[in-house]
Amino acid sequence: MQERMSRKAVPSSSTWDLSDLFPNPEAWEQERIQIQRILNEPAPWKGQGTWDAQALLAALTSFETLGIRVNHLAAYAQLRLSEDNSNAESQNRAGKIGEVTALFQAYTADLESGVLRLEDDTIEEAMQQERALAPFRKYLLDLREAKPFRLSEESEYVLASLQEALNLPYKFYQRSKLSDMAFSAVRDSEGAVRPVSFALYENDYALNRDPVLRQEAYRSFTATLEAYKHGIATAYAGEVKRQTVVARLRGYESATHMLLHPQQIGAESYERIIETLFSGLAPHMRRFVRLKQKNLGLEQLSYCDLKVPFDNVPSFMPTISFKEAGQMIVDATRVMGPEYSELMKQGVARRWVDFADNQGKATGAFCNTPYGKQAKILLTWTGNMSNAFLLAHELGHAGHFMLAGRHQRFLTYRPSIFFIEAPSTLNELLLAEHLRNRSDSREMKRSVLMNQLNHTYYHNFVTHLLEAEMQRRVYAAADIGVTLTAVSLSAMKGGVLSDFWGDAVHIDAGARLTWMSQPHYYMGLYPYTYGAGLTVSTVMMAQIREEGTDAVERWLRVLKAGGSKRPLELLQLAGIDFSDARPVHNAAAFVGSLVDELEALS
Repeated sequence: MQERMSRKAVPSSSTWDLSDLFPNPEAWEQERIQIQRILNEPAPWKGQGTWDAQALLAALTSFETLGIRVNHLAAYAQLRLSEDNSNAESQNRAGKIGEVTALFQAYTADLESGVLRLEDDTIEEAMQQERALAPFRKYLLDLREAKPFRLSEESEYVLASLQEALNLPYKFYQRSKLSDMAFSAVRDSEGAVRPVSFALYENDYALNRDPVLRQEAYRSFTATLEAYKHGIATAYAGEVKRQTVVARLRGYESATHMLLHPQQIGAESYERIIETLFSGLAPHMRRFVRLKQKNLGLEQLSYCDLKVPFDNVPSFMPTISFKEAGQMIVDATRVMGPEYSELMKQGVARRWVDFADNQGKATGAFCNTPYGKQAKILLTWTGNMSNAFLLAHELGHAGHFMLAGRHQRFLTYRPSIFFIEAPSTLNELLLAEHLRNRSDSREMKRSVLMNQLNHTYYHNFVTHLLEAEMQRRVYAAADIGVTLTAVSLSAMKGGVLSDFWGDAVHIDAGARLTWMSQPHYYMGLYPYTYGAGLTVSTVMMAQIREEGTDAVERWLRVLKAGGSKRPLELLQLAGIDFSDARPVHNAAAFVGSLVDELEALS
């Protein structure tokens, strides 16, 4: 059996380069000591009675400078831990950064309390007197908007100081998932022994054409989930309890309203997106999986078959190297202009991406772009076209935040998470468009359609939509006092899956446990934003086809705006009307048109 590599055995060419953050761990530790010393001293503005324009500017500038340093410190610690969660040194570093971030949040609470003591007129007068305050306008306005839900200054300070402890549910989940969970090895159809891990299952075996390997790996995967379900359920219940209690203390109508507040999206829009996509996508995706079942020659399509390629023929799922995929993405994004395309080129050539598979590595994929530094992307490369679309997705995040960081201040470079997944999914659509235009062959068209439906739309729309619906049901249950347990969470997950797939997919006991596999549940109301983002990118892709350069230039202005505008203002800047459900309906209908096309080609 081929064992997974240890992190030390991974060639550096397959790993990211973190030297632009800190040249070595010793430099990180020196910076941590300096920052912690600053944070342990009273803030310069603590106890300040009056704030004129210059005092306000000095406080915000000082806060922002320290925030950038903490941002870099935290990014390095998180990235080192994610590359190998079993590394004791990285675990120790993560513990230290937890203390620093808790201190910084308390430091932040002090500043925010001082600013909120000012009258609205005072802030407006200060901005008129001091033009250098203009870049901080949105930050100050957002802060004022949250004032009705603030606790007393002392309570805010205490709550901020407890953040490290309050984040323990997520830390417990990640440590259990990546360091403690062990999976039984399995045999494929040829009798070869294969190791199983979160990363190998989700990125390789779940997509594997070998039905024996796919099914045996699924049994191994879900058997381990079964063994850990009570502990993970306790962690998730703790996370939900944290949010519901804090929401009640702050005076929000519910935890859902509290979590949507910083996104600057109303509960009505949130509900509309989930409900519209759930009802609109279900009939199209049921057609898609029935077609897949027919093509694969399966008597019944099980949950473990959902991600397998549409055709059980190798030519429809060619292997592809990281370098080849990177070049495809660079070529596909040339339509976005030289600055954007150059970022894509740097991303694949300058070790922005950690794509090795090793023991202890975090599962899934993410992009972390520390302010003013090059982006860092984590994924596990298994050599299929799905990986190419995943790489395009994460490079979309990288391009977005690199451009925003070049044109915005630290306090306004990150937009609302409502908008976060639009640039990433547009990159996937650009890749699909490029591949379709590159060849007129029936086989290539089927292959691209399969990848669009299997990855871009199934993964981003359906997988995360079902997570969003699960979250919606979980928080609704918590609001009326339902106790969350492994049994109740599994029943809710099974209900979500059955309601969406109907009789098109067999939902077994293992499928009901898959609420355990997704860290998004610990990240606020994040899953639904994939549906929002892909709706936006679907509309934007149509505009780029129709208008060309004009649409591209509008989109680049949106990316460079970062978080300087509210999400709906960003959409208006892009020329997209999101005031009602029509864009969401149209995006779901577009998925139906892809299924129609695939049926015709089949």
